[in-house]
Amino acid sequence: MPISLATLCRQIQPHAEIGRNTSLLPHVSVFATAASSCPIATLYEPMMCLVLQGAKEIMIGEHRLHYAAGSYFIGSVALPVSSRIVEATAERPYIALTLTLDRAKLAELVASFPAATGSTSGGFAVNTIDNALLEPWRRLLALLDAPGDIPALAPMIEREILYRLLQGPQAGALRQIASSDSRLAQIRRAIAHLREHFDRHVALPDLIARADMSAASFHRHFKAITGMSPLQYQKRLRLQEARQQLLSGTDVASTAFAVGYESASQFSREYARLFGLAPSTDARRLRQMGVDAETIGGSSR
Repeated sequence: MPISLATLCRQIQPHAEIGRNTSLLPHVSVFATAASSCPIATLYEPMMCLVLQGAKEIMIGEHRLHYAAGSYFIGSVALPVSSRIVEATAERPYIALTLTLDRAKLAELVASFPAATGSTSGGFAVNTIDNALLEPWRRLLALLDAPGDIPALAPMIEREILYRLLQGPQAGALRQIASSDSRLAQIRRAIAHLREHFDRHVALPDLIARADMSAASFHRHFKAITGMSPLQYQKRLRLQEARQQLLSGTDVASTAFAVGYESASQFSREYARLFGLAPSTDARRLRQMGVDAETIGGSSR
């Protein structure tokens, strides 16, 4: 019998808190909100995000993705994104489930099963869910009402969800997550260095050497996987960290220097270009909206 999204909504609603990202099970969380929102910049770790109700829009570089009830987003690397809820009401709140992608479990599955066809060109995509993938989600959420079964059964059902994803349209990209010598793994090394040293000057030749690729191949694959250039990626990391610090109460000048800018005026210009408002004005507006540093510091769905 086909599984309806309404069934999953009924299972999850007693455990969801409006306006919060709530951890439910190992690797699984739910986000619910009763209102649309302005764009919020955050960092998505590798994950699957399944929308059960409502709709969301995200910007990754120049790519605009819309996903609504019955569709799911896959991100295979850490991605700076700007996202906004576009469909949510008190009667029908936006509800989305997130599964953090476990690289070790993916690697085990990839080693056990033959390669499947699938796109390997990008690091993110939106697809429509099918019943084969909804069914294990239904059983996973049912464990919320049987907490004693979670330690034994949740890992097995999570493995089944990953297996179903590996049979789907993003199989190629997911298999690259598990590989240590794929193009995605090479770009992931460069991303890890950018994240660790986002507040410092990073020489492009050094990044290319870390990825062990030619310059042309590095630029092509980096943009295909992240939706932006290495310089744009680092700038997004800096400005998103700055936004978090401003919300925590740090002044504009101190924040600018803390995230790697030598000029507070340049920082303010680039901040306003990305977020649409001057740093102090933007921080004040976010506080009035009830957005805190924790929300934009992690991966709110």
